[in-house]
Amino acid sequence: MLILGVESATGRVGCAVGGPDGVSACVEATRDRRHAELLAPQIQTACAHGGIALGDLDAVAVDVGPGLYTGLRVGVATAVTMAHALDVPMIAVSSLDLLAYPLRHSRGRVAAVIDARRGEVFHAVFSCGDGLVERLTEPAVSTPEQLRELLVGSEPAAGSRAGSRAAAATLLAGDGAERYGPLFDGLNGLERVDSGLAHPSAASLVQLARAAAARQEFLRPEEVEPMYLRRPDAQPQPRHLAAGKQN
Repeated sequence: MLILGVESATGRVGCAVGGPDGVSACVEATRDRRHAELLAPQIQTACAHGGIALGDLDAVAVDVGPGLYTGLRVGVATAVTMAHALDVPMIAVSSLDLLAYPLRHSRGRVAAVIDARRGEVFHAVFSCGDGLVERLTEPAVSTPEQLRELLVGSEPAAGSRAGSRAAAATLLAGDGAERYGPLFDGLNGLERVDSGLAHPSAASLVQLARAAAARQEFLRPEEVEPMYLRRPDAQPQPRHLAAGKQN
């Protein structure tokens, strides 16, 4: 099965293509607020480098967030449009799952933390080890101080898979952990990972999508919903207020 993965939840935008032999091409760029102009050429480049025609694709995978409103909307809309045009199913993956996935061989907890701006972060906590990732908390939005209290105050239950690795540090991954690093450094065994893991990866998206496809976890394009978790920064004004400004 050939899969196109579209990832745009943070300041990085990118795509990857892959099949049974793994990821064959990945194109990414960290150029904030330019998702709309970059994504279509990236898809063309990835397919060309992977030797794949759009008509060869069997599914389209997309990062559904949480993430920044505009970039997330661009990626989901692009992926849905392509799936409709190609008449192929879709696979939805969370941006937080994508951050945790490269750390699947670590031993302990992983906190995936995305900068939500406005002094907030999107986050979820995972148990990782032996190549497996288990989400322990649902995606949420909070202040970084609230997340710090959650991580410092929560301990894995004894006997649980997470508890068996409790001695290991809790790893923090994502651009939210980068931005608010001083709040977490040195606390209760918390450890930030390399900045190279600050953004969800389109390559990881294709890898996780392949596993989901094997489990037949497909969606119709109209079933794919972005996970915003909060209202966008810019809201349309009520008509009477907009009219009042013009007077």
